[in-house]
Amino acid sequence: MKAGFLTSEQVFSERGLGLFARIDALAKATDFALALSDDDGFFIEGGSYVNYYLQGGTSVSRFGKAEKCELSAVRPAILLEPEETAQLRNLREENGVVLCEYGEYPQMVIDESLREMAEHDLPAGALAPSGKTYTLPGGKTAAEYLMNGKKLIAVPISTNLTLGFLQLSSGLCRTYGEPVTLEVRPVTWYYDAAAQLLIARDAITAGFSYEEAAAYLADGFLKELRVTEVEEAEAYPFRYEEHDELDVIRAYLKANIPVFLHGLSGDGKSDRVRQIDPQALDIELVNENPESINGKTIYNEAKDEIREIKPVWLVQLEKLCEDGEMHVLFFDELTNATKQTQSVIFKIVLERIVNNRWKLPENARIIAAGNDRAESTVSHDLAEPLFGRFAHVYIRTTVENWMPWAVKNQLNPYVLEFLANNDLYLRTPYTGTEPNADPRRWELASRVLDSSGNDFALLPAIVGREPADAFLKFFKAQRQLTALGNYTDAELKRFSTARKYQIAQQCLNLAPAKPYEARSMVERLGSEFLAWFDYVWGRKKEK
Repeated sequence: MKAGFLTSEQVFSERGLGLFARIDALAKATDFALALSDDDGFFIEGGSYVNYYLQGGTSVSRFGKAEKCELSAVRPAILLEPEETAQLRNLREENGVVLCEYGEYPQMVIDESLREMAEHDLPAGALAPSGKTYTLPGGKTAAEYLMNGKKLIAVPISTNLTLGFLQLSSGLCRTYGEPVTLEVRPVTWYYDAAAQLLIARDAITAGFSYEEAAAYLADGFLKELRVTEVEEAEAYPFRYEEHDELDVIRAYLKANIPVFLHGLSGDGKSDRVRQIDPQALDIELVNENPESINGKTIYNEAKDEIREIKPVWLVQLEKLCEDGEMHVLFFDELTNATKQTQSVIFKIVLERIVNNRWKLPENARIIAAGNDRAESTVSHDLAEPLFGRFAHVYIRTTVENWMPWAVKNQLNPYVLEFLANNDLYLRTPYTGTEPNADPRRWELASRVLDSSGNDFALLPAIVGREPADAFLKFFKAQRQLTALGNYTDAELKRFSTARKYQIAQQCLNLAPAKPYEARSMVERLGSEFLAWFDYVWGRKKEK
């Protein structure tokens, strides 16, 4: 990992970074950068666009042009090694551009609700230092402090102000020399996967000459950017562990807490339920009404009596739960149900009683799911009392957690190979004008490839033209791979999941000529990758 400046060619040339074909060259300033920068007589406040350095001492001006600017901020770029991509957090796509978070750095002025407390407690020495510092111009540093779970620093306004004051992003105004309290937050980056490059979304610091900024990026910046865990004495024992989605869902069900699954179409919400309970009772609420959920009331005129008949689903659930094992009652498409039907479900979720008469079996557990309003024109927001009765789990399907399922369900080997090495194509944006890719549609692609003898020309109608073109180009390029690098066990252990799949892919290409050598290498990667290799290689040999 290496930090530095972007080059003029990367930003402005047609041969430069593909990222800049989707975003313009401009960069806004964090409040930290605004507080440290000098006013050149044309100062634009509130986090608006600023000049920032490029390699060689030129700059991108606040107007988006390549110019020589005397006063510029610092917009870092970080060159990644392939295995370092595993350190990126919160990867997401917005308007065709991939963003992520990496590291922490002083950014915006602290929220108004905490500002008075911070500005009182910090000068009084009432806040605990974290032990971390950040570099300021002129060789100075600012110490980081902890307050109510927040990390913050205080710096004086260093700007020589033409207007006499500086207006920060929140609207707060400060004059020269006055302190401003800033919150340390995760830094947002643009991620150019082809170039393995992170580019700061904002200009994050300022006040340095070009030479000072270059030296800071080369030496101290990455050390200050990395998150440093602060050891805290525990007054009471507790655990905080990372869990996968299925473990989280099982934990809530074990505590008899109803679970609501959120996720995009095709993310496999129903599949998660089946993995937890293969016998789960699935009720698609879009096809139900209050009577079908609550059961029927029948009047027998001959006997002058009223009979209550249990709903069919409850009879099925009771029979299912006779074995004493935990079983799931799955209310699918809850957001697509009518408000009247949602009211009936609320009673069941709240009291575990159907129609005020029949209790759910003790070993029955409730899971619900529904479409987001943005994905369904007939969906309704859940009423707040109903929403509040669930633990909410947000499903995020990635290649890493999808691949073991795909191997288990014997998806087409070409689909597995492609997505293992091209994870950005697992899901593409829905436009409404042509097909898009998502996990469910890749399953459809697998089926048509299996049934057609791997006819790649059938893919555009399922996953869209761009993923299908990338699919074909990928396998044409694989024919050129003829050798496998040498890696130590320590190197393999440090590699990201994506890099390990790349190595497993290379081994697949070598397998026809060197099957023992190829499989031995994959075995060193771990059991997950060996299962993937054995399945894909086995399917290919069958063909």
